[in-house]
Amino acid sequence: MNLKGKKAFIAGIGDDQGYGWAIAKALAEAGCEILIGTWAPIVKIFTTSWDSGKFDASRMLSDGSLMNYTKLYPIDASFDTPEEVPEEIKENKRYKQYEGYTVSEVAAQIEKDQGKIDFIVHSLANGPEVKKPLLETSRQGYLAAISASAYSFVSMVKYFGPLMKEGGAAINLTYLASERAVPGYGGGMSSAKAALESDTRTLAWEAGRKWNMRINAISAGALGSRAARAIGFIGAMIEYAHHNAPLQKDLKAEEVGNAAAFLLSPLASAITGATLYVDNGMHAMGVAVDSPALTPQEEPALT
Repeated sequence: MNLKGKKAFIAGIGDDQGYGWAIAKALAEAGCEILIGTWAPIVKIFTTSWDSGKFDASRMLSDGSLMNYTKLYPIDASFDTPEEVPEEIKENKRYKQYEGYTVSEVAAQIEKDQGKIDFIVHSLANGPEVKKPLLETSRQGYLAAISASAYSFVSMVKYFGPLMKEGGAAINLTYLASERAVPGYGGGMSSAKAALESDTRTLAWEAGRKWNMRINAISAGALGSRAARAIGFIGAMIEYAHHNAPLQKDLKAEEVGNAAAFLLSPLASAITGATLYVDNGMHAMGVAVDSPALTPQEEPALT
């Protein structure tokens, strides 16, 4: 795959563990120029780790060189325009040092710095009440999950669409809880993922007709990233998938990265509005094969 001369903006990279990082690395392997969007409050943590060499092993590409990025942009995709940012956020010390971190401002700055780009990647999700069952989730927590995890993608397509090159593409990351009940994945996050997948289909139509842009989603399996560990039961989900998925192996972040690179590349030029499962086949299963209910039980002895 050759993506030399292409530029990608990947929103949601905060460390070297998640799917956003894996997608960036897969694109870099193909020669794509990388632009990073990092949540504003953790920019300093990320850049300090990068500059100190903490990520060097993870940055290693197949040719022995290290992955690099052209520029990092602080972003908070919960806000579209500066007028929407509450005063307490503006004055917060973790935000005050930055300007232009709303989606529209980041898009405008990238256009000023880079001109047109080719790809956008939405690797963003946040549910402040994710550990709460849906029945115990507040309206505020529910709407916050929808805003940060689903509408943020709509916003990115809206503001980045005009600066995409002909034949550009966008992808987001979703999860099986969008269509199946996953106890423990609460706080409205399952609802947010369902909305994200629905929006992927609608945006494929609208952005396709408006900018000739492709829009796809990757439904990725459980990964023990730092962000995923915040859910609290990620280890159990990984073990569950290992026992019950058609492919009995651990899912690697690079497998999602490679799938993303394919969907963004011209090799997928006729694919849009799709949700591609990269989960070792877990989505295809209807029962848990390691369930005690499927274990043959001894018949009681007749007396």
